[in-house]
Amino acid sequence: MRGLLARPLTEAAAAASRMLAKLRHDPAGIALTLGAPVVLVLVFGYVFGPAIAMPGAGDYREYLVPGLFVVLVFNPVPAMVTMARDAGRGSVDRFRSLPISRAAIPFGQAVATAVYGAVCLLVMALCGLVVGWRIGTGIGPALAALGLLVLVQFASTWFGMYLGLVIGKEETAAQLSILVFPLGMLSNIFVPTAGMPAWLRTIADWNPLSAFSSAVRTLLGNPTAPTNGAWPLEHPLPSSLLWAAVLLAVFAPLCTLRYARSER
Repeated sequence: MRGLLARPLTEAAAAASRMLAKLRHDPAGIALTLGAPVVLVLVFGYVFGPAIAMPGAGDYREYLVPGLFVVLVFNPVPAMVTMARDAGRGSVDRFRSLPISRAAIPFGQAVATAVYGAVCLLVMALCGLVVGWRIGTGIGPALAALGLLVLVQFASTWFGMYLGLVIGKEETAAQLSILVFPLGMLSNIFVPTAGMPAWLRTIADWNPLSAFSSAVRTLLGNPTAPTNGAWPLEHPLPSSLLWAAVLLAVFAPLCTLRYARSER
């Protein structure tokens, strides 16, 4: 029984190692991925920040940086495009012909993305410290915030991989990636939702990204947005864990099944 459980994990670890090894041979991709956090912090912290009023939310940069952490990790686009490319080029079919677990490749990609994302989070955190962001709690809550962010990225990667398998074409997946941007804007990531019209505020308050951002801000001791009486914002950590669990419970099985029977 132990061997049956260990084999898929070993195969997934090998797949994750392979994907991380491929990154070493893509310096342009590494520079782009690591440079994106720097650009986000500088643009929103220095260009837009002075023009954004933050009534009751404290210093804008301390409010903003935890939200940018969520923008960085809840990004299904790379996984979506990569899986669509592999499906379109027949790589999925070749992996399916190997005597390995059908979940090994997608699970390995999700793990590799989470590891790579943790490095990007470190880069963004360093940029945040430079522009004035600080952690207002101890090491324990800060590590809990990191764990939550890694979990969110792991869950969103399954979502992205499933969409990539459904789409099946790299070009289409890349074009559809623009639809992810409004999801971040319609939340409390960049500004509190209190100033939105009532109907739009309700949507934004129940947006999973708003709960993730509020949970990270709470764990890091940074200024939080008004809750507006919305349950996810009044209980950000439980709701964040619930949203992550729902994403995993829905899309991990769907992605695995789709991968197992994917056809070019």
